[in-house]
Amino acid sequence: MRHVVGLSGGKDSTCLALALNEFEPREYTYICTPTGHELPEMHAWWEFLEGMLKKKIIRITNKDRTLEDLVQIHNALPNHRQRWCTRQLKIEPTIAWIVRNSPATLYVGLRADEDEREGIYGDLVKSDFPFKRWGWGIEDVYAYLDHRGIKPLIPARTDCYDCYAQRLVEWKRLWENHPELYEAACRREDATGHTYRSPSRDTWPARLRDLAREFASGRPL
Repeated sequence: MRHVVGLSGGKDSTCLALALNEFEPREYTYICTPTGHELPEMHAWWEFLEGMLKKKIIRITNKDRTLEDLVQIHNALPNHRQRWCTRQLKIEPTIAWIVRNSPATLYVGLRADEDEREGIYGDLVKSDFPFKRWGWGIEDVYAYLDHRGIKPLIPARTDCYDCYAQRLVEWKRLWENHPELYEAACRREDATGHTYRSPSRDTWPARLRDLAREFASGRPL
C-alpha cells in the first residue's frame, strides 16, 4: 500500500504532512499539482518543505494540457461557474496518478471544522482525512504550525497568481510585486475578451488594465 499525501503547500496540507510524520510515522509519498501559474515564492516553499520532510515532492501535471492551452481551448478564463482549471489540472491528474500507483491511500488535509468533501476524487481513490479523525480544526492547525515554528513562513498565496477568486488586495499585491505576471493576466483578458473579476463583485473595475489605473491613482482599498 502506498501512502500518499497531497501537499498544496498551504497551512492545512503543510500541517498534515508534518503531523503525519510525527503521529503516524510510515513511508509517505508526497505529491503536488502545480499549474505553472504559481508565484516564485510558492516554488521556493515546496523546495523548503522537501528539506523539512527529507523527501522529494512529486510534481503531477496534466502532460497534455497546460493552463494556457485550456484558456485557448475554452476561449475563456476560469470563474466560479467554470472551475475547469481545478478539475483538469489538479483533480483529474491526481486521480490518474493514484490509479497508476495503486493500491494507495490519499491523505487529505480536510479539517474537522470544514464541510464534507469525501467524494472529490471519486470512487477510484481511497481517501483518508486525519484531521477529521483527530478532531483538528483551524486552531489546532495554527497551534501545530506555531509549535513547529513555520507558521510565519507559509506563503500568503499558494494557488495561481491570477486566480479569479482572489481578493482585491491580492490583485494589488500582484500589480505591485510582480508587474510582469499582472501584465500576463491582462493579456489573457485581452485575448479572450473575458475578465477574471466579476463586474458586479464590487465598485472597482472588472478589467485588470482598468484596475491597474485605479491602483496607480492611489485610490484606497
